[in-house]
Amino acid sequence: MSVPLDVPLDVLPAGSVVTGIVARTGGHRSAVFEVRLAGSDPLIVKRYADGWRWTQAKEVHVYGLLESAGVGPTPRVVRVDRERAITVLTTVPGTPMSQTALTPEAVRAAYRRIGRFQAALHRIAMPAFGYVTTGITEPVADNPTYMRRQFSLRLNDFLAAGGPADLHAAMTATVTAQQRCLDACTGAVLCHNDLHEGNVLVDAAGTVTGFVDVENAVAADPLLDLAKTVQYDLDASPDKHAALFEGYGPLPPRGHERLRLYRLYHSLELWTYFASVGNTGPLPAIADDLRSLVDR
Repeated sequence: MSVPLDVPLDVLPAGSVVTGIVARTGGHRSAVFEVRLAGSDPLIVKRYADGWRWTQAKEVHVYGLLESAGVGPTPRVVRVDRERAITVLTTVPGTPMSQTALTPEAVRAAYRRIGRFQAALHRIAMPAFGYVTTGITEPVADNPTYMRRQFSLRLNDFLAAGGPADLHAAMTATVTAQQRCLDACTGAVLCHNDLHEGNVLVDAAGTVTGFVDVENAVAADPLLDLAKTVQYDLDASPDKHAALFEGYGPLPPRGHERLRLYRLYHSLELWTYFASVGNTGPLPAIADDLRSLVDR
């Protein structure tokens, strides 16, 4: 068996007998391999690209928080090799929900499970608002200050990247008019911040088997997290959203107002991301979505 150069076998537990190595979906940040072993469950070996080594420490930190709080199922960290920027993780079985044909009832059940996972995740209190690494980058004490900063950054990016001036003005006016609802969030919690169907794993029957990819995690209003799951549902399905909220439980004060404002934020962030990497194809459709969110 030939071993890919990105998979040094000495990172595996002592006595491991490798029966196969399969490349898994990675990206520009890391190379990801599933290492199959005789007599035990496979492991994931993840090697981070040089410019993204800092995400290794973040991922280890966040998965540690989840394991300590008993929130999952998510991968568990087996070994960390910081010198070579390699992390070994347990394998969560299943395939991404986005790649699996499910019955309508299985889809609703999956979204109820996603809601329960987020409710458990959001019981992990964080000391401040901000981007999570091994701590909180540029921490902010309260939600209104944090979200005003985030909206300001994204709105400036939008205008600088050539976004329509009239849409920029409309979004600015909406944020100004609706920002009072931000006061309703009184404390930051751990947010996955990328919990769409591509990061939810299911088995052949459609049962959720795990949740992956914590590289976007933030400390924020829990409804910022829920809003992204809603906004990134490509079907915009009321049935999915109803199941999500059923699993999550009652929304906190001014919950629906906060969700609407945060959906605008996530759509704006997506527009600025695509613009920053030169992918202009999706921009008109996202701009239409932004207009619809402003007009509501």
